[in-house]
Amino acid sequence: MSIDVTESRFEALVDDALDSVPDALFSAMDNVVVLVADRHPDEPGLLGLYEGVALTERDTTYSGFLPDTITIYRGALCEFCSTEEQLVHEVAVTVIHEIAHHFGIEEHTLHALGWG
Repeated sequence: MSIDVTESRFEALVDDALDSVPDALFSAMDNVVVLVADRHPDEPGLLGLYEGVALTERDTTYSGFLPDTITIYRGALCEFCSTEEQLVHEVAVTVIHEIAHHFGIEEHTLHALGWG
């Protein structure tokens, strides 16, 4: 079970998922960049990853940090999905999931809400 899409098509799916984020939420994001990579080098089945300091953990000492990163893994997501419709859905879920981590929402909470 897997689907193959071009890098540009996959990036368009990530862009579409980002465009679906409500403006108020999107504008609250701070010092974060969204990247696309093929696979995580140590966990090849990982669909996405947030790395950084969540907004809820930042205080007055937060300055001079490089941007947080949200990485969406094309190879893992394509391997996970068998249709483009499923891929569109899973990319959107993964993008929202990782953005939620930027806002300090924990893994167990995301799973309980159906965004796991």
